[in-house]
Amino acid sequence: MAKAIHMMIRVLEETRSVEFYKQAFGLEIADRLDFETFTLVYLRNAEADLEVELTINKGREEPYALGDGYGHIAFCVDHLDVEHARFEALGLAPRKIVEFNREGALLARFFFVADPDGYQIEVLQRHGRYK
Repeated sequence: MAKAIHMMIRVLEETRSVEFYKQAFGLEIADRLDFETFTLVYLRNAEADLEVELTINKGREEPYALGDGYGHIAFCVDHLDVEHARFEALGLAPRKIVEFNREGALLARFFFVADPDGYQIEVLQRHGRYK
């Protein structure tokens, strides 16, 4: 069987992105590999094995075009309302909480937030299949 180990996004500013993911999701630097033309920063927390890999291409000044192919990454939390309020207090500009129902039953409660480079992140209440 295959095991997912990381997802990668390209970011402009290492410090800004590391701070965002630390504040928002408690991700810490697990490893940092510096090369001549780029740096790789692996972020993780104790909740999951999947890491977020930040790729910083040295000398890049213009924002990346996210295009129309990227969707989002998702994190689940125990207390969505508490996390939403915490994101607001940190100035991370979360969007409103949404409830998504299917056949009269709650499927998901969630909100979205954008990271400093514009990548969309879904924050879901731990519930049902979202554990």
